[in-house]
Amino acid sequence: MSNETPAEIEALTNAFVDENWDPEITVQEWWARLAANRLISTALPVEAGGRGWSGAQATASNKVLADRRVVGPPTGLGMLLAAPTIAHHGTPDQIARWVPKILDGTESWCQLFSEPGSGSDLAGLQTKAVEDGDEWIITGQKVWTSMGAEADWGMLIARTDPELPKHQGITYFGFPMDQPGVDVRPLTEMTGRALFNEVFIEEARVHKDNIIGERGGGWRVANATLMFERAGIGGGHGGGYGSASPGKIVGHLDRPVGSFLGKRGSISVGAVGRRVLGLFSEEAEARGKADDPVFRDKLTQLHILHRIASMTVKRHAAERRSGRKNTGLGAGVEGNLAKLLNTQQIELARDLTGDVLGPDAMVMGHEAATDGLLQELVLFSPAPPIYGGTDEIQRNVIGERGLGLPKEPGPAKDTPFTELAR
Repeated sequence: MSNETPAEIEALTNAFVDENWDPEITVQEWWARLAANRLISTALPVEAGGRGWSGAQATASNKVLADRRVVGPPTGLGMLLAAPTIAHHGTPDQIARWVPKILDGTESWCQLFSEPGSGSDLAGLQTKAVEDGDEWIITGQKVWTSMGAEADWGMLIARTDPELPKHQGITYFGFPMDQPGVDVRPLTEMTGRALFNEVFIEEARVHKDNIIGERGGGWRVANATLMFERAGIGGGHGGGYGSASPGKIVGHLDRPVGSFLGKRGSISVGAVGRRVLGLFSEEAEARGKADDPVFRDKLTQLHILHRIASMTVKRHAAERRSGRKNTGLGAGVEGNLAKLLNTQQIELARDLTGDVLGPDAMVMGHEAATDGLLQELVLFSPAPPIYGGTDEIQRNVIGERGLGLPKEPGPAKDTPFTELAR
């Protein structure tokens, strides 16, 4: 692990911004400069394009980008999930083929996990992969696929060996989205956006070289992706800096990078980050709520929850890097705890929005207070307790893996998938 101090990292990042930031260059050029200096996903190993930094070190660099009011690294599931999964489970060829294009934003990814009949029971998935020479033929349906309509690649899990027990017959693929047989249909939310999609796959193809991990070992790789997802959700992925979308489909890459510095690109409505906390303080000052003891108490609670979630994720990352087993509850539940903390933050932020904005909380759009951002967070607030595995599933995992409680009764683990009740 790198031994630079936060002060040294801040100086390094400031020097990079001084030399490279230009609002007139394209998004693609800005991200290419960040990637060339390994300032995109700095926690990744050096061999995967990162710096091997700790959470505190990465935070020091990201804080400079936010304070300097520049556009941050690419957003999306490629950065959050695909890059770290491939870095940990991919072959050297796969890392070289996929990760650089994630880091410089030229390709975007989605997650093809959940299905209409296997959301909470993810291992019960029905999407099948049939071997055909050097390729696999994929047929099935996925749903709640975030960013699916703008993805170049998908993290796909499919059943390759139905005669094996359900957790053993699953394989993980890097799946090309732009091909015949892939139909992405947006699902419009009450926010008016379509973050989620359903994806119909009919005899689409993927090369055998795109298997990440081993054939039949997809459940282990998928759990790594879920771990990164829950930790990312819980850690709050609103960096506080301007944000653009990666990949060729959205069309951001060729636009001037300075055009993405507005408020709307600076927060995620699915997380409480620095910008959300700042908006509450700004609105409280402007509306005379800053001295209200009840409001101040709630806002303090939100800050505390945000810090606890951040420290939980950093602890999890430190344990993973060191190779030590968790010294608290048990192996691998910090991400689940962080996701539950994210739900608590979102629900408290939802209530605070009504407290501080009053009737203005019912008005959406760019002309509304807070540019409509806090109002959109309110409308989006039912989603975080569900996506990434429902909060009920997180509690089951914490109980079983962390506290050693007995699993719920069910079929024997070695029961072939074909013999399970559907």
